[in-house]
Amino acid sequence: MAKIKGALEYHSSGRKGKIEVISSKPCLTSRDLSLAYSPGVAEPCLEIEKNPEDAYQYTAKGNLVAVVSNGTAVLGLGNIGALAGKPVMEGKGVLFKRFADIDVFDIELNSEDPDEIIRAVQLLEPTFGGINLEDIKAPECFYIEEELKKTMNIPVFHDDQHGTAIISSAALINALELIGKKIEDIRIVVNGAGASAIACTNLAISLGVKQENLIMCDTKGVIYKGRTDGMNKYKERFAVDTQLRTLEEAAVGADVLFGLSSKGAFTSEMVRKMAANPIIFAMANPDPEITPEEALAVRGDVLIATGRSDYPNQVNNVLGFPFIFRGALDVRATSINEEMKKAAVFALAQLAREECPDSVCRAYGNKKFSFGRDYIIPKPFDPRALLRVAPAIAQAAMDSGVARQPIADMDKYVEHLESLQGKAKETMRLIINKAKSDPKKIVFPEGDHEKILRAAQVLVEEEIARPILLGDRKGIMQKLAELNIELDVPIIDPADSELTDAYADELYSLRQRKGLTLSEARRIMRRKSRTHFGSMMVRMGDADTLLAGIDTHYPETIRPALEVIGKQDGLSSVHGLYMMVFKKGVYFLADTTVSIDPTAEELAETAILAAEKARMLDIEPRVAMLSFSNFGSVRSPLTAKVKRAVEIVKQRAPELIVDGEMQADTAVVPELLEGFTFSKLDSPANILIFPDLNSGNICYKLLHHLGGADAIGPILMGTKKPVHVLQRGDDVDDIVNMAAIAVVDAQTN
Repeated sequence: MAKIKGALEYHSSGRKGKIEVISSKPCLTSRDLSLAYSPGVAEPCLEIEKNPEDAYQYTAKGNLVAVVSNGTAVLGLGNIGALAGKPVMEGKGVLFKRFADIDVFDIELNSEDPDEIIRAVQLLEPTFGGINLEDIKAPECFYIEEELKKTMNIPVFHDDQHGTAIISSAALINALELIGKKIEDIRIVVNGAGASAIACTNLAISLGVKQENLIMCDTKGVIYKGRTDGMNKYKERFAVDTQLRTLEEAAVGADVLFGLSSKGAFTSEMVRKMAANPIIFAMANPDPEITPEEALAVRGDVLIATGRSDYPNQVNNVLGFPFIFRGALDVRATSINEEMKKAAVFALAQLAREECPDSVCRAYGNKKFSFGRDYIIPKPFDPRALLRVAPAIAQAAMDSGVARQPIADMDKYVEHLESLQGKAKETMRLIINKAKSDPKKIVFPEGDHEKILRAAQVLVEEEIARPILLGDRKGIMQKLAELNIELDVPIIDPADSELTDAYADELYSLRQRKGLTLSEARRIMRRKSRTHFGSMMVRMGDADTLLAGIDTHYPETIRPALEVIGKQDGLSSVHGLYMMVFKKGVYFLADTTVSIDPTAEELAETAILAAEKARMLDIEPRVAMLSFSNFGSVRSPLTAKVKRAVEIVKQRAPELIVDGEMQADTAVVPELLEGFTFSKLDSPANILIFPDLNSGNICYKLLHHLGGADAIGPILMGTKKPVHVLQRGDDVDDIVNMAAIAVVDAQTN
């Protein structure tokens, strides 16, 4: 129930659904309006009338794909209708945008008549650069795609068929390489005769599987010559002359078992009777035909893949369709042909054989991946997939003669693709997966707050952290029940905890010469301040980090942490940082929350600590110390302070790339920075150190609310053990993000 509620909230919160249309051109002035619409829009219209190819120059057609469905075969849900399938189609659009920066309109057609669907899609051709057919049941989907490919001059691609086929074929090539079998020699059994099964079979044959070595089964058993029950012309192509009648019989001695059917379709007995080193692709979703645990319990030489992300070797279509369309659109291909599909297969297969970069390993919890039985296909979040598959598709389109706009310089094209890979969500996903590699105990003093409880559920389900909730046990359990959340985490009530007295004694020891009495220390620990109690848990090693502040002011969280945990030795103060994540990059802004009027010494500390945080997140720091002056252009005590801070940083951290004092635009605009050839910054800064809290705080809030940046923070720097602060009003996602940062901080502490 909790997961259902979370899914519904995800789709309904804020702007409804998952997509929106954003203008790519300004429309702020009367001149803008005259260019965007009347009378200026007439000019590109006339140009397109003269030369239809100019539509790619003057409109979004070249980067626009229609995801078309009638909702008759929605994954795991069946025939739920066009409207009910819309969330899935919107989701497909999200993946197109996220992985390949392709814009999408989802088109749900309220018809089960294939000819109506064909005509409707044909009429859309002027609008789109490509058509992605989705969740249309077989056998109608075959007829629809065939007719559209015959009659349309833009790529038409049924992903349910070909996406699965491409990914599974890449995995098959690598699996055969590992076990030392040749594709032309293997005997393969395909269980399933729908869209994806038939496409997988066709592509496997085109790659070298001999048709006489292939048996296809459906719910009625083996598809054999002469069978009439449940047959159609598409199944008939795979009918074989055999006495085998059941899947169980067909599996005996098989080298490969492809499952595109239903949960539990493969039995342990089938696995036992397969050939040596059997390959099993159990691709039913959401539950496979057989799980890896079940298959490996029968025999240890099984090489298995599924469609599930929680098992090795996930056959995931997101490895294919975004990059396939990216390459096809970029050469204005008239179709996606067999050569292009094969090119995608070989590009993905080769990518899995290459050394997996650290960034991918970090994205999956620092797990090391190397070509082998548990890694035969790249991971969906591998950023290299775009850079390999799209160029392979583009090249194959050019070689096969379907490219209307060939790419002259493939190296420059790859550079262009790299520029499409934004940093916003990717950065946070990297942090979350680093946290998942070694989840730490994180104490929440506001353990009875609804948002904290919901965030704790996410942290547990995704294995990001191990939450500890502080508060009244009965009250927390009651609130969990009201929220329909099942949460098995420690709940500690400071009023009756066995830890309280020891914590009170420790607090008294720390603060007795600062006016604190033992009775006051006990009162603080028992009832007055759960933040003191949580901070003491971190100090005493009973928790690894603390996250608080959802219902309190910022100083009310920092003060207890400083009293109990304290600042690092040698520092004059603690400091505050915000990560600002833009579409094209990440910037660290400091100090944005703590030091009101820092000294040169404090500015230097801020810069060095901010650089450490950037490195913690695998970002190489480039620091600009900001002012209203560029390298002495204005003489003032204010600029002198920043100049002195730069000197201190260079003395204490000579390896750090840092310069200043400089104006903000000089720090981030390459053309302006190039004018100062003597600067240590050879490229724009990613860490901006502000001369005072006024400027830092104002800047990050403006960038967040007006500049469209995601603000991640505040990140507290300089405490002896990691403590982090929430903003009042943070939502659940913000809490989860900050918890991940806190965990990563604790991992390196």
